[in-house]
Amino acid sequence: MSDNGFALRLEGVTKRFGEHTAVDNFDFEVPRGSICGLLGPNGSGKTTIIRMIMGILHPDEGSVSLFGADPDATRRTKVGYLPEERGLYKKMKCLELLTFLAEIRGMRRREGRKRSLEWLERLGLGEWAEKRVEDLSKGMQQKIQFIGTVIHEPELLILDEPFSGLDPINQDVLQDIVRDFHAKGTTILFSTHLMDQAERLCERVCLISKARKVLDADLRELKAAERRGVLAVEFEGPDTWLYGPEVDRVEQVNGGMHLILREGADHQAILRRGVDAGVRILRFDLVEPRLHDIFVRYAGAEAVGDAGMPAGAKMGGV
Repeated sequence: MSDNGFALRLEGVTKRFGEHTAVDNFDFEVPRGSICGLLGPNGSGKTTIIRMIMGILHPDEGSVSLFGADPDATRRTKVGYLPEERGLYKKMKCLELLTFLAEIRGMRRREGRKRSLEWLERLGLGEWAEKRVEDLSKGMQQKIQFIGTVIHEPELLILDEPFSGLDPINQDVLQDIVRDFHAKGTTILFSTHLMDQAERLCERVCLISKARKVLDADLRELKAAERRGVLAVEFEGPDTWLYGPEVDRVEQVNGGMHLILREGADHQAILRRGVDAGVRILRFDLVEPRLHDIFVRYAGAEAVGDAGMPAGAKMGGV
């Protein structure tokens, strides 16, 4: 079976646990070389989907294709999988553990040891190479597990909440590494509850709610299509031109103003009114929506459990 340019393809996938449907008729494609975010609230089915991709679970209905065929053991060796539930052999020394993980991923011991040392230095853990994993902080252990995930330079990286528990500096370090892998052509699928990171890293996003897909799109195209409803303006002169049939309300935001538009409003009519009024307009543009706002628009506020969640609020889960 040809992959037709897709590293992953799920067609009509359904998974049930007793009477509970965890994933319902789910279609999903991840193009080779892309970075795709799998996003949704707690209990939406993200981790179940990842476990089916990895062959840990099997769908009750539908099919999962990895590199154009069933996700068998051979194809899974091309995958680096970082699960949300971290797990390390804590009595082993860091270098010993990483060399072992490299070997079971098909690398020769000498090469595995060499790469392990290089990665330890890159992530600032060189002096901990001969320390037991249990002697490391939680954040350090997380970096060790990340190294074990990428050491064999997989064709596909699946990262489930990869930045959880890391301080901002180390989050940035791992994000840079993810970008480096992407630049080399690695396909990356990651699930995260950090919406700002998803917006910075993803090319595509798949939003799921209540076991079903509600949105699957190129992120740039999606945000351009959803850029509506809020107009940011800064100006010098009277403000009477702001108020008209297109505007529902006006809000003060960071020294400027946001005009909340009515459905179907023509923002160009507001601009023409300002020009006719002789106002000096310094800023006049449609505000790009947050990914969180887009999710609420498509899935409904009840899907995230709190319509008032701030930007970057938690939307993770199984």
